[in-house]
Amino acid sequence: MAMTPAEGRRAGIPVAERPGNAAPTRMETRRDRSLYAELAGYRVPRLAMGCMALAIEGRPGSHTAVDTIHAALDAGVRYLDTAWSYYLPGRPGTGGPGERGYGERLVHDALATWDGPRDEVLIATKTGWLRTLDSRGAYGWKADARPQTIIAQAKESAMRLNVDCLSLLYSHCDDPALPYADQMGAFRQLLDEGVVGHVGISRVGNDDIDIARSILGTGLVAVQNQFSPSSRDAGHTMGHCADLGLAFVCYSPLGGFLDSCDRSAYTVFQQIAALRDVSCQQVVLAWELSRHANLFTIPSARNPFEARDCFAAQDLVLTDKDLALLERGTVLSGAQ
Repeated sequence: MAMTPAEGRRAGIPVAERPGNAAPTRMETRRDRSLYAELAGYRVPRLAMGCMALAIEGRPGSHTAVDTIHAALDAGVRYLDTAWSYYLPGRPGTGGPGERGYGERLVHDALATWDGPRDEVLIATKTGWLRTLDSRGAYGWKADARPQTIIAQAKESAMRLNVDCLSLLYSHCDDPALPYADQMGAFRQLLDEGVVGHVGISRVGNDDIDIARSILGTGLVAVQNQFSPSSRDAGHTMGHCADLGLAFVCYSPLGGFLDSCDRSAYTVFQQIAALRDVSCQQVVLAWELSRHANLFTIPSARNPFEARDCFAAQDLVLTDKDLALLERGTVLSGAQ
């Protein structure tokens, strides 16, 4: 769940906007960093786009949302990440059929009206979660990863996205009410039936990854967990994914906007951004991409400028000195 530049300012995290159309800074580095990797049968840039911010609290109008996705695609994004649960209930409960899947419909509409190479774009969605609205008007989330729910939602997602087979479907969470093996059994069925081509799992630990791997085999291709300067993978799942040859996909790569984060973790990123004359989010995303060659990051955006600014992180190559400072979180003394 990514933080947009405007949300960063409201949360007190300094965000430097890149002025005008100034060219991004390119620095020499000894670290080899491929900008592309294989995922679910596609070779795509590892800097992708999360679409949650376009569909939940604070979302823009649908026209702006579609324009934002178009801007990301025009900038070079080729992996869009959405979910069955990206919607807002209109009254207390979990929402009606016309509300559920709003984010998936946005992605479908954006691709249908984009004049670029649609066959190059990987669409991933997720299942196993619902949105809730209580009587006080507060939104929340509810896990429902029963096998029958997973299978039904997957087929609904395929219909909304107008595809015969979902290229990549994630389990959105580990439902605590059910054994994880039972949840993965539903994804095994979807693979066997051809409803899904590849499977990912999200919000998991290493034990869950091993269970999923034992059931799904090579059908499991990705793990989507939180990672950012303020949330540095305390469970060491990134390394486990690297050992297993699985893609690691960072959600909330800029800190998240539904939950609070440690604002001090971004100070050195802001300082380096000021020295490089780029935005803070570009430094954060470039740092994440530097970690290993099979890591993807999916920042959200709520307008075309934010989408273009995030993808410009591909053109920012940090020096080894920069990377060492960012890894340690060392604040630069006397930085302007």
